[in-house]
Amino acid sequence: MADSTGDKAVSQKENVETRRDFLMLATGAFGAFGMGAAIWPLIDQMNPAADTLAASTAEVNLKPIQVGQRVVIKWRGKPVFITRRSKAQIEDARKVSLTSLVDPERDEDRVKKPEWLIVVGVCTHLGCIPLGSKQGEKQGEYRGWFCPCHGSHYDTSGRIRKGPAPKNLSVPQYTFVSENVVKIG
Repeated sequence: MADSTGDKAVSQKENVETRRDFLMLATGAFGAFGMGAAIWPLIDQMNPAADTLAASTAEVNLKPIQVGQRVVIKWRGKPVFITRRSKAQIEDARKVSLTSLVDPERDEDRVKKPEWLIVVGVCTHLGCIPLGSKQGEKQGEYRGWFCPCHGSHYDTSGRIRKGPAPKNLSVPQYTFVSENVVKIG
């Protein structure tokens, strides 16, 4: 008989511990969920607004751009130069010796398709916008772009050839969505 009373006491003790463990787990889970629900709006408000996300990419129809023509579009508040290069411009850009460049970079590494050069139109010296994208503007000594602020000259691949600019015009991330459409960003 002593055994059966002892078994009941042990069984009741285990039952109380099991109930207590369940209540502790349930309270902890409820508290964690409540904390997450309270913090989520604070974290979510840090995401960029819809208009900012929309401006993070730009799709450009390349079909109307003629060989030798340059177009300027706006992306993330900066000008982007899109050039449809002629075979002569491509050959000139590829003939340049890398040892003569301030920021050595092969033309092949700056383009995905040799015909299309896409660069951010901001001088790497002090942020001016180089000339040479519109007809009649000075293109500089290398028939690329010329920065009127401090005299940097860029070639037909957007590489710095002369002047104080330390780096080439930067190439943004872009992909060809189709044969005639490019997505920048």
